[in-house]
Amino acid sequence: MKVKQITTFAVNGKSMVEENTIPVTLEADEPKHLESGVINLYPDLTYQEIEGFGGALTDTVGYLYSKMTEPDQKQFLQDHFGKNGQHYRFIRMHMDSCDYSLEEYQAVADPVSDPDFTTFSIDRDRQYMLPMLKDAMAVTVEPFSVLLSPWSPPKQWKTPPAKPKNDASIYGAGAMMAAFMEPIDYETPSRCNGGSLRPEYYKDWAGYLAKYVQAYLDEGVPVTMMSLQNETIAATNWDSCVWTAQEQKTFLRDYLYPVFKEAGLTDKIGLYIWDHNKERVVEFAREIIDDETAKMLEGIAFHWYSGDHFESLGIAHDMFPNMKLMSSECCALHPPGKTNMLASLFGESTASAAEVEYEDAAAYGHDIIGGLNNGMNRWIDWNLCVDKDGGPRHVSLGFGAPVCANEDGSYRKLLTFDYIGHFSRYILPGARRIAFSRCNDTVDMTAAKNQDGSIVIVMQNHRQADASYAIRMDGQLIRVSVPAKTISTICIDFQA
Repeated sequence: MKVKQITTFAVNGKSMVEENTIPVTLEADEPKHLESGVINLYPDLTYQEIEGFGGALTDTVGYLYSKMTEPDQKQFLQDHFGKNGQHYRFIRMHMDSCDYSLEEYQAVADPVSDPDFTTFSIDRDRQYMLPMLKDAMAVTVEPFSVLLSPWSPPKQWKTPPAKPKNDASIYGAGAMMAAFMEPIDYETPSRCNGGSLRPEYYKDWAGYLAKYVQAYLDEGVPVTMMSLQNETIAATNWDSCVWTAQEQKTFLRDYLYPVFKEAGLTDKIGLYIWDHNKERVVEFAREIIDDETAKMLEGIAFHWYSGDHFESLGIAHDMFPNMKLMSSECCALHPPGKTNMLASLFGESTASAAEVEYEDAAAYGHDIIGGLNNGMNRWIDWNLCVDKDGGPRHVSLGFGAPVCANEDGSYRKLLTFDYIGHFSRYILPGARRIAFSRCNDTVDMTAAKNQDGSIVIVMQNHRQADASYAIRMDGQLIRVSVPAKTISTICIDFQA
């Protein structure tokens, strides 16, 4: 048996990785019973399957990729999809425009005047997203699975925006940001600022989505999932549409699923509800999922913007054990290395770029661990990359990503990129989370068993002091130390 520990440090704003081999001793050789500072592993007690990790390929990402130098393009793909990269196997893509598109667009410019969709085209997606996707498919070591998500139906089918009830600060907005947002027209239907799909267009929207999925399949894109709506109750200043749980249930049961079945898509595409923050996963799921609709769904998608709420995932898993749980989006609510969305306009606050990068990375690690420990099967990040201002995009300001694309065609990996890799590079598709107990909660921790029997433990220490433990498993002891403000992956290979 061989045990190695991979630890990522942040040193002067740079990521440093250290790898060490750890000796294994027998508990029977200890002079007395070891009772304190212990973590117990139980590899024979397994939980949910962990199917893999991934990120979003938006119009923005495809555009930035197109501006990279050819060597950087090749390395970017290897970093995410290659043998020595992140081993990403899930890609999220948007149907029509989203906030991370360079402009608003629809596959049918005016479906009211063209109800038969004779002008339907995904040519706009062929400009940036699909070329990059096909390049990635050529180098990937893991078979791809693509999640498609709509941000808004065509504006001609929607009601005008209503006064938003959601907490704008959760989506990066606030009183200061409001001054930089476009004024809202509450009289005219729009792709942006919410509004709802008018019921008389439910069947048309179902047909539109089926046509979009089929167009991607015809393009050779391995689409296997679709969420019904991105951020279901968020009326944001970008592409958005608000649904109640009952409205979405009616749409799923009476329109979308029958249309997909007629189109031969129900055996190809797993449908996901919610696709929004964790705090209302339980409420929304229990209103939609019953004996009939459960047969139409593959799972529940969720985001991270309203806080941990990991218990919500555990409750949802207990209530609906056959539903997959998928984290479909997360990102820092500020541009890379900046303290807030307005930093690029007004300069920095007291926090350094290195401090911001560390806090972002630690937040990612904490969220992935919390999700895995509460039944999460799949994890997908938001944009694979953005520029220094958190864009470009067709609405104001911008958010973060694990990679920052530079103006000269190069790119820089942030600390978050390496933190994600502590999971995606070692917990392989088909792994199962395993049981453990620990003496304290000083570190965030999760553990999994790969299909080859190897064990992977990820431990994140967000404290100011080092943390040391004796990992006990089947009469053997592995002593590890997790330095302050680092993340470690411990790999146990029984075949070495």
